[in-house]
Amino acid sequence: MKVIDRGSGPAVVLMPGVQGRWEWMAPAVDALAAHCRIVTFSLCDEPTSGFSFDPARGIDNYFDQLETVLQSAGLDQVVLVGVSYSGPIAAEFAARYPGRVRGLVLVSALPPDWTPNPRAKFYLRAPRLLSPVFMLDAPVRAYREIRAALPSKWQQLRFSYGQLRRVTGAYVSPARMATRLRWNDQHRFGDPSRLAGPVLIITGEDGLDRVVPPAQTRKYLAAVPQARHAVLAHTGHLGLITKPVEFAELVCRFIDEIGRDARRASA
Repeated sequence: MKVIDRGSGPAVVLMPGVQGRWEWMAPAVDALAAHCRIVTFSLCDEPTSGFSFDPARGIDNYFDQLETVLQSAGLDQVVLVGVSYSGPIAAEFAARYPGRVRGLVLVSALPPDWTPNPRAKFYLRAPRLLSPVFMLDAPVRAYREIRAALPSKWQQLRFSYGQLRRVTGAYVSPARMATRLRWNDQHRFGDPSRLAGPVLIITGEDGLDRVVPPAQTRKYLAAVPQARHAVLAHTGHLGLITKPVEFAELVCRFIDEIGRDARRASA
């Protein structure tokens, strides 16, 4: 199995979104590694992950993968970060195994009651056939967000070139993405009110996230009284890679707050 393990300090486990490849989050991984021990991986149904999985078990494969990652890295307790598609998976793992998760970060996360919208249903009809349409549509949807996050043309071009290199070097399968969405739709996630530990919800700005509208992610705030909310300014769904330093600062500040709260509780 392939596990990326970088940096030192508080342990953070970062789960990728529906594309399934950790490489798409590389700027965030690098930014976090400057302050934390960051552990990440590709989802287990990706051929490059090196993990085994059982298609019949659906979402449960990812809970097994998380446990395997923690054991292989020798980690008893971590701050778990779920990005987008992986948000409800991370939340469910934290609710099931509160002793393993000292803090939970949900980044532009799907809510537990998510169902495919008309656009998602359109792509799910024939993911392989419609993949060219998806690949052409994605940059168009991302352009407004990139322009808001990175004001200069040079920054926009540099980011776009870097992300293009990451994307072309880490091929994603529309068919596997479609399967993941079906697994999500079929799985019955538990009530997030079961979450007992500290929770940080990170979203972009309303109007800029055209993948998971922030209002959907903010549903966790109503269900989890102890949750804190932070907006990554001038970003939408791509904030952890368009503004990775700012993203890492939010996560590290949350980790520091967890430490302070624990010290006060034990005083």
